Amino acid sequence: MKKKEIKHFEERLLEERARVLKQLGFYDKSFSDTPQGSDGDLSAYSFHMADQGTDAMEREKAFLFASKEGRFLYHIDQALRRLYQTPEQYGVCQECGEPISFERLDALPHTRLCVRCKEEEESGAAR
Repeated sequence: MKKKEIKHFEERLLEERARVLKQLGFYDKSFSDTPQGSDGDLSAYSFHMADQGTDAMEREKAFLFASKEGRFLYHIDQALRRLYQTPEQYGVCQECGEPISFERLDALPHTRLCVRCKEEEESGAAR
């Protein structure tokens, strides 16, 4: 892979990493805010049971989104590690050893599998 391509993917990964960290910061702020403080209510209790259920559902949904972003951040960090430590291995499928297409890497710079191996992985086909 050429130095220009490596630089391009490094920039893409760092942009994605910054976006994810910003999003995780938003979730961290929403977790630290109390539901009562966010709507101006100083009471520790919701007025209605349905409000309590809605609050619990919103907290659970935010947690699930934050968890997904955390996993995505892990994959981005792994890709950056591959790019910095073994740049000759970045862009090479970890299953078959074939080069991953530029188009796939441009769309998913954190990917570690080529399209064919990813399809096999998702279909559950054994090698």
